[in-house]
Amino acid sequence: MDFDFSTDYRLENNYVVLEPLQENHFKDLLPFSLQEPEIWTYSLVQASTEPNLRNYIDIALKGRENQKEYPFIVYDKINNRYAGSTRFYDIQLKSSSLQLGFTWYGNQFQKTGLNRHCKFLLLEFAFDTLEIERVEFRADNDNKRSIEAMKKIGCTKEGILRSNGYKANGTRRDSIVLSILKTEWIDHLKKELKQKCQPILAFSK
Repeated sequence: MDFDFSTDYRLENNYVVLEPLQENHFKDLLPFSLQEPEIWTYSLVQASTEPNLRNYIDIALKGRENQKEYPFIVYDKINNRYAGSTRFYDIQLKSSSLQLGFTWYGNQFQKTGLNRHCKFLLLEFAFDTLEIERVEFRADNDNKRSIEAMKKIGCTKEGILRSNGYKANGTRRDSIVLSILKTEWIDHLKKELKQKCQPILAFSK
């Protein structure tokens, strides 16, 4: 199946909705930008502060327009609130591969089970609908929380790209590369990840 960048794909289960990121979602994400700047400590593209968030969304939307990326906003159905953002990027349909990343959630949504539900929907769409052969993940090698989360959903570590980018503070970073293959998804990871998708925790508003 071809990836139609003009189509508004909506991925949903009983706990979470991933809908295409739009310019008007700026207001929904601004509280995170102003109140939780530490979310982007390891991010290559910063979204803390109002100007940075506008630039972050603009880059994401231009990526979709140029048919290189497809960004989503994440909505937590249990807590009835927008929770963060994620996207497909470096989409190479001829090679049947793409990357999944630029994922972040507000502090209150972390460790609630939200991420596993999001990853299940995204991987199911990539492998079962798009029939992609390989989904790649990358992270700052110092971002231990993110790396552990990727390993928990079944990613295999491939290696380290040494000094391949800059951190937010201007220093160089090493990036870890992980991946999931379609054969792994079909053979066991889909079933295993689905079993790990427990109900999302509710919290006080």
